[in-house]
Amino acid sequence: MTVRLRMAIHGTKNNRIFHLVAIDHRRRRDAKPIELLGIFEPSPKLDKAGERSCKTMKWSVDRIKYWLGVGAVPSKPVTRFLEWGGIMTSDSGHHPKPPPQQHMENHPPRINASQPST
Repeated sequence: MTVRLRMAIHGTKNNRIFHLVAIDHRRRRDAKPIELLGIFEPSPKLDKAGERSCKTMKWSVDRIKYWLGVGAVPSKPVTRFLEWGGIMTSDSGHHPKPPPQQHMENHPPRINASQPST
């Protein structure tokens, strides 16, 4: 069973809350997770002084490190969150490798059929 760390969406349309969860990779997005690891609230709320507070991310660092240690694979957005939070480094093995760049000198020139050949 491959475990993924990914975001599950909850809340109403304009008031989303994202849960960082450990879940079997075959389950649907909002299925019951193995474990809830964190909560991300992207919309700032008004605090008691009437000022807007910032976006909040609450998570259990030790449980996230545990799941990464036993082989859970984070999704791309979760990888970015964990890097921003300082839990993972950018040189970790969880980054997808970019496709190899192909250079034009490796390809033969294309001949356009609409142009007469000389």
